[in-house]
Amino acid sequence: MTSPDMAGMDRIGLMQTFVRIVEAGSLSAAAAQLGTSQPTVSRRLQALERSLGLKLLQRSTHAMKLTDDGARCFAHAKTLLDGWQAMTADLRGVKDAPEGHLRVLVPHAFGQDQLIAPLMAYMQRHPQVTVEWLLHDRRPDFIAEGIDCAVQVGAVDDPAVVAVRLAEVPRIVVAAPELFRERPLPRQPDDLEALPWLALQTFYRNEVALVRHADGVTRRFAIRPRLSTDSLYALRNAILSGLGAGIASAWLVKGDVEAGRLLHLAPEWGAPRLPVYLVYPHARFYPARLQTFLAAMREAVPTIAG
Repeated sequence: MTSPDMAGMDRIGLMQTFVRIVEAGSLSAAAAQLGTSQPTVSRRLQALERSLGLKLLQRSTHAMKLTDDGARCFAHAKTLLDGWQAMTADLRGVKDAPEGHLRVLVPHAFGQDQLIAPLMAYMQRHPQVTVEWLLHDRRPDFIAEGIDCAVQVGAVDDPAVVAVRLAEVPRIVVAAPELFRERPLPRQPDDLEALPWLALQTFYRNEVALVRHADGVTRRFAIRPRLSTDSLYALRNAILSGLGAGIASAWLVKGDVEAGRLLHLAPEWGAPRLPVYLVYPHARFYPARLQTFLAAMREAVPTIAG
């Protein structure tokens, strides 16, 4: 006998629930995203498995894994749902107001600072959209984490995603004035090599590469950093303390240099600029909330990256 909550649930709806379970990573997370209960999500999964005559998920107390049939079903379901959404969007027209939920992964420092203003402007323009703003300096697993899009600083090497290059972040060498009370102010890379150094593990660890702005000549030298960190904010604070020199994004230390708290060393040179990408999975259909968010980031990021 069909349970009451299944009475109006067609196979498209069951497929949508199944895809949400896989992308969310658990029945409870899927239930929270769908605004329903875990038992309801479990019953929908069971109804889909019964209708197909297949076992789609293997579940234990601590893990959930797709069966081989489940993996094939997930691929087909994604294609089916993309086609369904594309069809309904085409029939309704493209004037639907953006609504629903977005999960966006952004770099920790850049996402707290430079990207907050365009995010707020986007949310004010589209009050029916809610956003999870996830701050991590790592590459996303779009499917497993249910991430809609990401802003990524640094090279993109995943052929399975769309990567739109938005801007480049200038990086400069800076240090606190007290570091030079007993040593001359460096003007050239050779003068920098002897300084105590701090490293940002994400982009440089044991070697510094500097490029001369005028002609592109590159100079490299090894360093033995007194402090290594994966946080741009921690690096800035350590540089401000006088512990050593470091390479920082120009936007982050601009105010410190202007106020004299930090010195811009060897100003004719800089570290290679870091590309900023907007990254998202390939799909046949993108909902209005994602399309408008991507457009907002493409417009805003080139003006704020420094």
